[in-house]
Amino acid sequence: MNNSLMRVTVSELCERQGVNYRLVMQLVELEIAYPVEGDRVENWVFDATGALWLEKALRLQRELELDWVAIGMLIDLMRQRERLRRENEGLRRQLSRFFAS
Repeated sequence: MNNSLMRVTVSELCERQGVNYRLVMQLVELEIAYPVEGDRVENWVFDATGALWLEKALRLQRELELDWVAIGMLIDLMRQRERLRRENEGLRRQLSRFFAS
């Protein structure tokens, strides 16, 4: 199944993680993830990527006991690292084609 088509409602996320809507709202305000649907928090729906980042943030907070601002910064750094890793892989592929010729 295509990951981009998977959706998670805020109520499913809250139930699965044992948190309330208010905490999810706080994480959205910290730009950890954005709902892809819904005009009110009760109607929010997240794509698979957004749900994954929210779950990572919740796990990091439980395991490291950091405040939410620190978690937001950590998630931002993790995203940057992932983006740079993908860019690096792409550049390596291009470079290998150049030298393979």
